[in-house]
Amino acid sequence: MSQNTTANSKTEKYPLLQVGFETDSELDAKVRESLTTARIGLLLKEPFFGNLATRLTLVNADEWLPTAATDGRRFYYNTKFVEQLSPKQIEFLFGHEVLHIVYDHIGRRGDRDPKLSNIAADYCVNGDLIANRIGEAIDQVPIVHDRKYYDMSFEEVYDDLYENAEKIDIDELLDAVLDDHLDSDDGGEGEGEGKGKEGGKGGRPKLSEEERKEIRDEMKEAIMSAAQNAGAGNVPAGVKRMLKELTEPKMNWRELLDVQIKSLVKSDYSFMRPSRKAWHTGVMLPGMVPDDTIDLVVAIDVSGSISEDMVRDFLSEIKGIMDAYTTFNIKVFCFDTDVYSVKDFTADNLHEINEYEIVGGGGTSFEVVYEYMKQNGIEPKKLLVFTDGYPWGSWGDENYCDVCWVIHTHRIEGAPKPPFGAHAYYETIYS
Repeated sequence: MSQNTTANSKTEKYPLLQVGFETDSELDAKVRESLTTARIGLLLKEPFFGNLATRLTLVNADEWLPTAATDGRRFYYNTKFVEQLSPKQIEFLFGHEVLHIVYDHIGRRGDRDPKLSNIAADYCVNGDLIANRIGEAIDQVPIVHDRKYYDMSFEEVYDDLYENAEKIDIDELLDAVLDDHLDSDDGGEGEGEGKGKEGGKGGRPKLSEEERKEIRDEMKEAIMSAAQNAGAGNVPAGVKRMLKELTEPKMNWRELLDVQIKSLVKSDYSFMRPSRKAWHTGVMLPGMVPDDTIDLVVAIDVSGSISEDMVRDFLSEIKGIMDAYTTFNIKVFCFDTDVYSVKDFTADNLHEINEYEIVGGGGTSFEVVYEYMKQNGIEPKKLLVFTDGYPWGSWGDENYCDVCWVIHTHRIEGAPKPPFGAHAYYETIYS
């Protein structure tokens, strides 16, 4: 049974769910205003959800969608469904869509049964929203919810459903899946296949694997930024687990580095500059304050355990990532118990990184890195430190700036772990 077949079953059971009707422009304007107001409410009360929800472009999908859906860039909605919801329930609906993308439920499916996967995903999402009191649960149509699944991962919930598949009514549970999950193997009936197609009047969208990967990469950056802005106490337990996975040792260090640098390119929200897009609704949206300049300090540990080949690898990775941007300021220096070879790189001289002079060979002191920055008035948006992780003294000033550690080690098990900042391990391939 495909998701589209399930949607048809739901519209037959629940009269308020309709698809394929001609959109009423006045109703659509009213619904869009309600959606906009709900997003602003989340932004003010639940900033983690609000920041992510406000990223999504609103797209009418009355032609094919009975409730709501998202592809990570757009929020698809059915006007007659949203019209029936209270403001708090719309907040719940946004939270539901946001968490599906945050948890990457489609990407984590693997070879699991699609129907059970969709049910497991909704159990996880609804449980997080209800436990964290995000809006109010939708009751106009049934939704899946069971407290026994609280604090369980998607995989754990799926395994429980699979083990008990003979005892549950899968079709009934599928009817209680709130939204369309835009599965990559569904959607053949729609005309939205292809890059950039919104899936509104053109039919149900179908994303390519390339697009899904791009969206996953975008979301990693957005999630880290939203969680940081909201504070650790204001994100669901499942999100905390996911953030831990993003910064724990098992994450590939190149992927972590890419995410950390891309997180510097973001747009903040400000009520000082209202968005023109909201003027016709009578609702004042927060304006966008773009910040697209990479401001980065790279500190390279050149103590005795770090080889020249390793340093060249690190510099090559930095150059490769910076090639993706047009505006950046990168300050690179080596350190052991002092700071050496300080050099600034921009788009005009980035090629000179190939001739960067490596100086050092003594012990390891992270304190000199922070002392140098403080003495020279350097306050980077991000500090990247390549090191073996064995300082003579402390790990430095935790409160001075955001830091990402890439730690060279011969074996991850038992390797040093920084007391603060994001980190990943680089296992050497050199003899």
